[in-house]
Amino acid sequence: MWAPLLDALWALPLEKRIFGAVLLFSWTVYLWETFLAQRQRRVYRTTTHVPKELGQIMDSETFEKSRLYQLDKSTFSFWSGLYSETEGTVILLFGGIPYLWNFSGVFCRRAGFGPEYEITQSLVFLFLATLFSALTGLPWSLYNTFVIEEKHGFNQQTLGFFMKDAIKKFVVTQCILLPVTSLLLYIIKIGGDYFFIYAWLFTLVVSLVLVTIYADYIAPLFDKFIPLPEGTLKEEIEVMAKNIDFPLTKVYVVEGSKRSSHSNAYFYGFFKNKRIVLFDTLLEEYSMLNKEPPEEGSLESPKSEEGESPETKAKVRNKKQGCKNEEVLAVLGHELGHWKLGHTVKNIIISQMNSFLCFFLFAVLIGQKELFAAFGFYDTQPTLIGLMIIFQFIFSPYNEVLSFCLTVLSRRFEFQADAFAKKLGKAKDLYSALIKLNKDNLGFPVSDWLFSMWHYSHPPLLERLQALQDSKQD
Repeated sequence: MWAPLLDALWALPLEKRIFGAVLLFSWTVYLWETFLAQRQRRVYRTTTHVPKELGQIMDSETFEKSRLYQLDKSTFSFWSGLYSETEGTVILLFGGIPYLWNFSGVFCRRAGFGPEYEITQSLVFLFLATLFSALTGLPWSLYNTFVIEEKHGFNQQTLGFFMKDAIKKFVVTQCILLPVTSLLLYIIKIGGDYFFIYAWLFTLVVSLVLVTIYADYIAPLFDKFIPLPEGTLKEEIEVMAKNIDFPLTKVYVVEGSKRSSHSNAYFYGFFKNKRIVLFDTLLEEYSMLNKEPPEEGSLESPKSEEGESPETKAKVRNKKQGCKNEEVLAVLGHELGHWKLGHTVKNIIISQMNSFLCFFLFAVLIGQKELFAAFGFYDTQPTLIGLMIIFQFIFSPYNEVLSFCLTVLSRRFEFQADAFAKKLGKAKDLYSALIKLNKDNLGFPVSDWLFSMWHYSHPPLLERLQALQDSKQD
C-alpha cells in the first residue's frame, strides 16, 4: 500500500523527503489510532448486556450508562482527532509555521526589536501559537464539557466559570512558559558545544521546581484546598504513612466537585516533605454529591460558590458517590505503594534519561539546514523552530515507541502497587473501592485486547480484581 508513496518520496530532494515523511508518518499514526478506536467502538456497540463474569460487579443500569458514555466519548475523540490531524496538515502544507514566524518578526520590528532579538521574536511566536491553539481547541472543549460530560452527569460548571477558568489557565501557562522558554533559548545560545548538558540540567531543575510548587501555589489558583479535618480518617492515614515510613506532613481535600464528579487522589513533594491530596468526590463522607441541598430560601441554605448554578445544585443528590474510609485507605495504600516500591523515582529517572537523549540528538541535528528548509525556513534557522521541528516532528516515531513502552511499564507498576496494598491487608477494601470508582466514573469494564494493550496505562478492571481476589481478606 505504502510502496508507491515511499518510492515517490525517495525521488524527491532531501528537504522534500523529510517533509513528506513527516506527513506520511503522522497520518499513518492517525490511521492506526483510528483503527484501534474503531475496534473499541465495536465493543461498545455490541456488548449491550452485562457479561457473566461481571454479574457480581456491575448492575445492568450502570453497565448501560457506562457503555453509552464511553461510546459518546469515543465518537467525540474520532471527530476531534480528525480535525486536529487535518488542521496540522493544512498548517504544514500552506506554510503556517514560517508565516507565523515572519509575522512575529514584523511585530517585533514595529516594536523596535530588530532581527538580532531572536529570543524576543521567539516569545511572540510562542505566545501567538499557543493562543491560536487555545482558540481552535475551545469549541471542542466546550462541547466535551457542556454536551458530553453534561449529558452523562459529570459536569458541575457554568459557562461563566468555564470561560473564567480557561482564561486563568492560559494566563498562568504563559507566565510559566515564556520565562522558561526564554531562559532555555539563552542557555542554548551561550552553551557552546556542550549546551545540551546545560539545557537538560535546566529542564530538570524546572520540572522539579514545578512539581514541588504545583499543589501549594499553582493548583490553589483554580481549586480550593482545605486540610483534611481531624477525625478517624486522618488518624488512620497518618498511622498507615508512619508504618511504611512515608514522610507525610499534610493531608488536603480539594473541592473537585465544583468542576466534575470524577474523582482522584495523589501525593507530591520531595524528600521529607510529602503531602497527600484527596478529591472530595473520592470521599463518601465529604462529597457534595452525597448531600441533600437545603431548601431554597431556608436559613441553612448556603450562598452559592463561584461557578455554581441552579443546575449544579440540582445535581447534588444522595447518590452515595465516593468511597468509605476503609476503601479510601486502600486506595491510598495503592498510591503509597508506588512510592514505597520506587515507581516515582524510576519514572523520573526514565524521563530524565529520555530528556538527555533528546537534547543530545537535538545538538547533533540542529546544524542540518535541510531540516529547516523542509518546513519553509530557507534563510534563517531559529533555535525555537529547531526545537519544534526536531522534538515534535523528527522524534515522533521514537516518541510513539517510547509511549507504548511506558504504557506497558505503567501497567506493571499498577499491579505491583495493588500487590503492595494487599500486603497491607487492604485487598478486600481495594477490591470494593475499584468497583465503586469504576461505577462513579462510568468506566466500561470490557475492552478490545489490542486497544487495551496500546492505550491502557492501568490494567483492565477485571484483571486487577482477579489479582486481588486470589488472596482477598474476608
